[in-house]
Amino acid sequence: MPTTASLHDIARPLGDPESLGRAVDELLAARPEPPAVLAVGEPTHGIEAFPLLRNDILCHLVDRGFRSIVLETDVFAAAVVDDYVCGAGTEIDTVLATGFSHGFGAVPGNRELVGWLRAHNAGRAPADRVRFHGFDAPLEFSGAPSPRRALSEVVEYLPATLRPATARDLDMLPGDDADWSNEAAMFDPAASLGNSDRARALRVVADDLACALHRAGPLLRSTDPDGYDGAVAHARTALGLLRYHAAMATAGPDRIGNLLGVRAEMMAANLLAIAAQEQRRGPSLLFAHNAHLQRAGSGMRVGAENATWCSAGALAGLELGERYVFVATDAAPHSEPGTLQHALAEATVRRALFPASELRGALPQGVGAGDPIVPGHIPLAPAVLDGADAVVFVADTDGTRHPYW
Repeated sequence: MPTTASLHDIARPLGDPESLGRAVDELLAARPEPPAVLAVGEPTHGIEAFPLLRNDILCHLVDRGFRSIVLETDVFAAAVVDDYVCGAGTEIDTVLATGFSHGFGAVPGNRELVGWLRAHNAGRAPADRVRFHGFDAPLEFSGAPSPRRALSEVVEYLPATLRPATARDLDMLPGDDADWSNEAAMFDPAASLGNSDRARALRVVADDLACALHRAGPLLRSTDPDGYDGAVAHARTALGLLRYHAAMATAGPDRIGNLLGVRAEMMAANLLAIAAQEQRRGPSLLFAHNAHLQRAGSGMRVGAENATWCSAGALAGLELGERYVFVATDAAPHSEPGTLQHALAEATVRRALFPASELRGALPQGVGAGDPIVPGHIPLAPAVLDGADAVVFVADTDGTRHPYW
């Protein structure tokens, strides 16, 4: 049977809410246990079709008991969005500008998402609201901030009697915060503070604070669960930032890959914390770049380096097992014959879902990945299918990327 005919047979159309709901329900019903996280990826940022697909999926999943959405944005900045969708009086333009990192507030589909969440949550009890979370570290590609703020938040939360003696050095050790965020350190290890004496001393402070929180956790969390969870998130972030700075200061053949691996570790820890927090209310929809979610190894070219690392989804999947479900997406308006993208395009009207197990069996030997359609686009390769539960291909986009930076 020709490949395109086989793919036509296994394609689940997503052209309208009814068919989309049917395909998503079928995917989740086939799982050996209910998901904690349904991760939907995108192959690049800024193409409108993917966030709009995410929004459509969320509308359906909320009717199926999902009660949170998690995006690739700063774990702390996301609180601005969550407050707004739960009824805070902030202006939406302020929310989009300050509640999303990486400039993602300007990504098409995010204004619509935030507006829909606020309207949906209006008048609902807190337990039934759809909450908004970020799972990214407070990082940008140009560098990483000082750990001072994260460490200070933990110190201020801890009762004075529980603060470790090393915390007394916190005011002195970080020095000038601007030295930590030096953009030159991204590509020049010598410009980083990460291996300095004060950075190593701060790692001891961060570890002592995290341990103090953990030891007192049963008492602290029983009286102030939100405050305790926030302090733990800051302690976790401080340790992650210090590891990230140390990696920035270390030369090596896969230096950027190591940095992306440390970021992935921070993202995975945030995601697992969110899943634990939300487990009593319902599963979470997770949305980020495919490279942050896939179980297969991730890779991208950065400058002269082919960076490789294990994604946040792969790391979180070790803990969640079958409760982590990953759906990869892609699009290719002008794909070449012999590529995965061309085969999927031939079988897709508007957009369609392909179960990964069936898709692998229908593809011919030797099929490869197409070319990127915009800078930053990572076309799906057949190897990614081994770590995916399904693929959604979007045919009704011209691939235009809207500036969001």
